[in-house]
Amino acid sequence: MPPVDLPYLGLRSASPAQAADKPIVVETEHLVSLCFDGRGMQSTMLRAAPDALALGYTRTMMGFLLLQPEPARVGLIGLGGGSLVKYCHRNLPNTHLTAIEINPDVIALRDRFHIPPDDERLTIICADAAQHLSTTAHTFDALLLDGFNADGTPSELCSAAFHDTCRARLNDDGVLVVNLLGDDPRLGDRLARLHATFGSSVALAPAEDSAGNVIAFAWKHDAPLPSLETLIERADRHRGQHGIDLVEAAVRIEVGAGYDWTRLSACLAV
Repeated sequence: MPPVDLPYLGLRSASPAQAADKPIVVETEHLVSLCFDGRGMQSTMLRAAPDALALGYTRTMMGFLLLQPEPARVGLIGLGGGSLVKYCHRNLPNTHLTAIEINPDVIALRDRFHIPPDDERLTIICADAAQHLSTTAHTFDALLLDGFNADGTPSELCSAAFHDTCRARLNDDGVLVVNLLGDDPRLGDRLARLHATFGSSVALAPAEDSAGNVIAFAWKHDAPLPSLETLIERADRHRGQHGIDLVEAAVRIEVGAGYDWTRLSACLAV
């Protein structure tokens, strides 16, 4: 997740001597959070429900199941506190998960965030995601891009070449999901690159419980976005199988489908 200010944590910025990408774990009575600078929260976990999706943007990202309901292999770019990894591992028993995280210090915190050990359904790789995806033979039914460091999304994960690589690694009915910051000065360029790679097969959804995040869904085939009625029908089929209400994600995808690409940044700034 991108950094967001959390004044209620009562923290000061990290000292200049501290490495910018050295993760910090902040613990309160109810939460365990991962930060990079003492103020910007990257991920958070509920102590009472470690596998729950505590942050709204992660629940919106799970809307990929409305476009690809039975993924056999999902790739996650960026581990953080493992919110999406843990949720998918618990709720998608027939799916193999590959998480790619470049920062070994983040991976070293997996036990603090109750991330399960690698098994036949989960592989966590310490690697540069852009390099790994350009060389792996694996293809995916979904790729979830949520890779951030202290400075935002690394430039390697914003390039046209990376978007082309992601599309090449998707199966024919695969979906790329991207967590975007509304105030990212590169937002217009990133949307243009998604549009250049996937054409009209892109939908944008305002993230749940977040005024500053928008989730992009891009699919490999040329079929149009399903109707809201179809998305809700698919969400209903998942009801009882998941701890989140995918109807919320369906509505947000439908709302975002009407966004004007050229005016998106201005809309989010309001």
